Amino acid sequence: MKKNKPKYKQIIEAAVEVIAENGYHASQVSKIAKKAGVADGTIYLYFANKEDILVSLFEEKMGQFIEKITNSINQKQSVSEKLLTLIEMHFRQLAENHHLAIVTQIELRQSNKDLRLKINKVLKPYLATIDLIINEGVEEKIFRNDLNLPLVRQMIFGTLDEIVTNWVMKEQKYDLVKQAPGVHALIINGLSVK
Repeated sequence: MKKNKPKYKQIIEAAVEVIAENGYHASQVSKIAKKAGVADGTIYLYFANKEDILVSLFEEKMGQFIEKITNSINQKQSVSEKLLTLIEMHFRQLAENHHLAIVTQIELRQSNKDLRLKINKVLKPYLATIDLIINEGVEEKIFRNDLNLPLVRQMIFGTLDEIVTNWVMKEQKYDLVKQAPGVHALIINGLSVK
């Protein structure tokens, strides 16, 4: 399978850097190939075009992230711990990879509708993880039972996403991961049974 080959991973890593540094539209396949240390033609053995590289990059990084987050959340006992873990890991994943943060928060936003639909499909398992935490909180009577699940999911994901975008736009001048406890407290207090 192509995804397990070293050159595939080299191209993905090179694409993250090139797109972060140059922007998606100014990132020619030849720049990505040069950064990856492969011939231009080699890229087309793995990817159909530049859009395919961007979607694959997101699938690869998001897939790894969802796997890690699921494993970590499954080791936590309480709904509160699970939510805090999700928030911390979301922030840490992007804080530890500056280039990936730029790509996910800025470059993916500038893509066309078809590309955004593919990216939304990749995000579905992550949003399903948020749903599981919310549902568990409702079932355990920790969260209110009158919650609108799609709205709450959107609010949680939107909050995390906007905080990371703001951090990227402020050129990472503060510790993103240190924001997690405050964000967690705000969300938990908003969802909790009074």
